[in-house]
Amino acid sequence: MTAPARLGVDVGSRDEIPARPRLRTMHAIGTTAVVAVTEPAAIDKAERILRDELAAIDAACSRFRPDSEIWRLQHADGAPVKVSTLLFEAITVACEVAQRTGGAVDPTVGAALEGLGYDRDFFELDPHGTELEEEPQPAPGWWRIELDRRQRTVRVPPGTHLDLGASAKALVADRAARRIAHGVRTGVLVSIGGDVAAAGVAPEGGWAVGIAADSSATTDAVDQVVSIGGGGIASSSTAVRTWRRGSRRLHHIVDPTTGDSVAPHWTLVSASGNTCVDANAASTAAVVWGERAVPKLRELGQPARLVRHDGDVITLNGWPSDPGPSSVTGTTCEEAS
Repeated sequence: MTAPARLGVDVGSRDEIPARPRLRTMHAIGTTAVVAVTEPAAIDKAERILRDELAAIDAACSRFRPDSEIWRLQHADGAPVKVSTLLFEAITVACEVAQRTGGAVDPTVGAALEGLGYDRDFFELDPHGTELEEEPQPAPGWWRIELDRRQRTVRVPPGTHLDLGASAKALVADRAARRIAHGVRTGVLVSIGGDVAAAGVAPEGGWAVGIAADSSATTDAVDQVVSIGGGGIASSSTAVRTWRRGSRRLHHIVDPTTGDSVAPHWTLVSASGNTCVDANAASTAAVVWGERAVPKLRELGQPARLVRHDGDVITLNGWPSDPGPSSVTGTTCEEAS
């Protein structure tokens, strides 16, 4: 996992913002998705491609839809199931991420999340549920998933539920960005719930990406703005997608070794990579690794920014330091009507 060609902080006057790309925003797969293009005439086609990719990944990977492919797979009582090319890719990517992160990001945490109460779309959760009735249980382990590339079949053991949220969102950002750049011939940035992928020729100065725990934060509320020319950036946080079960505050990032929400050593981790999948793997794994994250991220070599629970900020592997009181700007996007 390596960094994109350029990652920096643009510091200057807001009067210096260059011509703005066109942007569209939509709600899908339980989050906000954004597409921005350097060629204004390309925005309609770019939006259609992104909507198509989002609909496809939802139909393949949603654990909340009884008509989804992944639902049928994990209710097949352990039998091999022939799946679509997209679901096979998504599960393969999830297993590759699990292997690269030493199991810190594991797609077999689905039952653990359900046990913690995350068993439906997040916005339908009761934010103040009752106490947990059972102790969390470790995830079965990603290595139990059997993939047959030749037959394009997948087998998961009975009772194993998959959650591809950690990697599928990043995968669809990468897929959509590539399709738009190649099919519409434009520079493009795609953001899905804060998982960002860029492809094609970027605007002068790069794409500006706000870093914040909440991907819907306004420009004035972000911690930092960095610019990328390509590749991906992802952020993972223990401060969003939270709910309560009795006296416990829970969140959506699970430690596979315990089946419980990760202790919030880091409130926000951001990382960059050659792809959004690479970036998301590093940021999510770092949250799970906790105090071990710094040496592990140094070993990976990916630029990263970590915000500890006490507010201290650590930047690694070339991630730019926070600029302090200077105004932070870059190429921003103008929403198309």
